Amino acid sequence: MASASALSDDAGADALVAIARNLARAVGRLSFAPPVEYVYHPLEYARAPHEAYLRRYGGGKKSVVFVGMNPGPFGMTQTGVPFGDVAMVRDWLKIDGTVGRPDVEHPKRPVLGFACTRSEVSGTRFWGWARDRFGTPSHFFERFFVANYCPLVFMEASARNLTPDKLPAKEREPLFATCNDALGQIVELMNPEFVIGIGGFATARARESLPGFKGTIGTMLHPSPASPKANRGWADIVDQELAAYGIDVPRPR
Repeated sequence: MASASALSDDAGADALVAIARNLARAVGRLSFAPPVEYVYHPLEYARAPHEAYLRRYGGGKKSVVFVGMNPGPFGMTQTGVPFGDVAMVRDWLKIDGTVGRPDVEHPKRPVLGFACTRSEVSGTRFWGWARDRFGTPSHFFERFFVANYCPLVFMEASARNLTPDKLPAKEREPLFATCNDALGQIVELMNPEFVIGIGGFATARARESLPGFKGTIGTMLHPSPASPKANRGWADIVDQELAAYGIDVPRPR
């Protein structure tokens, strides 16, 4: 018979899956006009690996919830996992699964799933940091969890990525209201001491989403290669930023 803690973890993972499915349905009903020409929805076409991630690593109380912005083109867009660089997801997180295709796909941004050979730099940096500090996924996820605020990918006709904050207000507001609700449910479920936005956008959204949160909402540098600061020792910078909040991170292994 499963222990009470195991049952609690299973129930928590089931609740996370329910939140994700409700979020997927809600954002799937939204519409977007030019300059958005393509909308990718990995919670639908990459549901299997996404839910494997939630079930394997999302159960139980967490001390820290990290919040990213939205899927990167060679990360969660391909694998369904936040910051989900293919090699990191497959080889370190040990997650695989069937990945379909978006309903309408840009020829320059195909979804190849775990056959994608492009690296997601933000993902290799983030999960590489977790691996180097914590050693195993189980050690990391004992205290931490990673979620993306918005599950959708927006692209212009040129295949240029359009971040959610660049959407017009009439499209942004219903999207943000839906994502706010989902993040609030995740945080209520996990009951963390800290919610840490990965970058300024995610931090601002966390602050608006969690008006009654009793813990600490903080920020950390985004690992994007577009950030000159992140290209100068991102992992060491993050160690220092988290330490300033009192979040203990092991030394690199």
